[in-house]
Amino acid sequence: MSFMSNFARPSRVQREEPLGAGNTPAHAARTDENEASSTISPRVREARRDLLDGVADFTMKHDLDVTGANLAAICNGLSGANTQLAEAFVAREISGEPIDQRWLDSVVRLDPDTKDRLAELDQLMDELEYSLIRFGQTAKSAADETSDQRGVIDAQINEMGTAASSGNDVARVIDLSRSMLENIERVEFAMVNSQEESAVLRENLARARMEADVDHLSRLPNRRAFERRLANEAQRAASTGSPLCVAFCDVDHFKAVNDTHGHEAGDRILCAVATMLNSVASENCFVARHGGEEFVLLFYGLEKAAAFEKFDGVRRAMARKQLMNRDTGKPFGKVTFSGGLAQVTDHADPRTALAEADAALYEAKQSGRNKIVAAN
Repeated sequence: MSFMSNFARPSRVQREEPLGAGNTPAHAARTDENEASSTISPRVREARRDLLDGVADFTMKHDLDVTGANLAAICNGLSGANTQLAEAFVAREISGEPIDQRWLDSVVRLDPDTKDRLAELDQLMDELEYSLIRFGQTAKSAADETSDQRGVIDAQINEMGTAASSGNDVARVIDLSRSMLENIERVEFAMVNSQEESAVLRENLARARMEADVDHLSRLPNRRAFERRLANEAQRAASTGSPLCVAFCDVDHFKAVNDTHGHEAGDRILCAVATMLNSVASENCFVARHGGEEFVLLFYGLEKAAAFEKFDGVRRAMARKQLMNRDTGKPFGKVTFSGGLAQVTDHADPRTALAEADAALYEAKQSGRNKIVAAN
C-alpha cells in the first residue's frame, strides 16, 4: 500500500456519520455485535481499517517511536483531519527527505494550533486572576462600608442609651439597632473571610501557573514557558532593534543510553545536560526543556556570532565531563549534544527562526554530532 493511498482513502470516514459507541459495557457490545455491524457500511469499515493499517505502516516505515503523541499526529495527518500535517507529509514524501522523529516533532511543534491553545489557556488564567482581584477589591470595599456604618450606628445607640428621656420605644429602637449591628458584624466577618479566601486562591493560582511553566524532571522552564517567552522577546526585539537568537539542542545517541543503561539513568543524563545548559542561563540567556531529550535557548542582545560562541562553549564543557552510572559504577562514556542556532530578528515570524534552528540542528546530527551549526 503506497503512502499516497494511505493519505487519500481514509478521508471517506469524515463524510459518514460517526457511531456513538461511548462507554458501552463489554457484554452489551457483544450482545449487539451483529446489529452494530449491520449499521456500519462496508465502505466505512474498509476506510477505518485502511487508516489503522496506514498509521502502522507509516510508523514502521519511518522507524518512529510508538507514542500517543506520534500516533495522534500520524493519524491526524493521514486522515486529513489536520490539513497542515497532511500537506507536510505529502511534501516530505515527494521531496524524498527523511520523515524521522526529529522532523515529526518539529512539524507538531510548529503547528499554530498548539500555540493558539497555549494562548487560550494563558488568557483564561489571566481572566480568572483578574476576577479574583476584582472580587477581593469588592469584598474589601463592602467590609469598609459596613464597618463605617457600624461605627455610626454604634455611636447613635450609645447616645440614645444615655439619654434621660429613654422609654420603651427608645429601648425597642436600641434592641433593633443592636440586632442590626450583630447582622452587620456577621456580614463584615464573612467579607473578611472572603478576602482571605480570595488571597489564598490568588496565591494558589500563582503557584499553579509557576508549576505549569516548570519541567518536573529537569526543573527548567518547559515548552509552555518558552513559547510565551519567545513571543514576548520577539516583540521586544522588533520594537527595540536588539538582536535575538534561538537555539535547539538535544542529547546525541540518547536512545542508546536508555537502551543500555535504562530510563532512570537516561533521566539523570537529561538532568546533567540541563544543569550544564542552565549554567549559562542569565539575564541575556533563557534555557528551557522543550521535550524528550531536546532543550531550547534564547539569547537576548547577542548577535548570532556571539550567541554561537556562548552556545558552543557549553557544548565543549559538556563533552569534557565524565559521567558515571551510579547504579552500576560503569561510565556512560562521553555524553554530548548537538545544536542548531538561528537569529529570530532576521524574520517577521519567530516560527521561521525556529524552523531554521531545527534544520541547523538536523544538519549537525547528520554531519557527525557533537557540534553546533548556525543557520545561514
